[in-house]
Amino acid sequence: MYPHLEKPEGESTRLQRLPCIRVAQIAMDYLAHGWSVEEMCRQHPYLTLAEAHAAMGYYFDHQQEIDNEINTEWEKAREFIE
Repeated sequence: MYPHLEKPEGESTRLQRLPCIRVAQIAMDYLAHGWSVEEMCRQHPYLTLAEAHAAMGYYFDHQQEIDNEINTEWEKAREFIE
């Protein structure tokens, strides 16, 4: 169990309070910008520190799952552009 997160069957892990925000989106800020949890919350004021910490904890515990989700999105975006 990860507080502040939910993972509906067959769907991406996301915030409970803001279900449109997925863990993968938060992890992308870390991967792309190297942002700390505190910086993520400064850049996205709708995030609480607890939510961002939970998301990053989930990311590090399930890194392959989230990286696969990010890579799939990246490939879809590239196909759309081309």
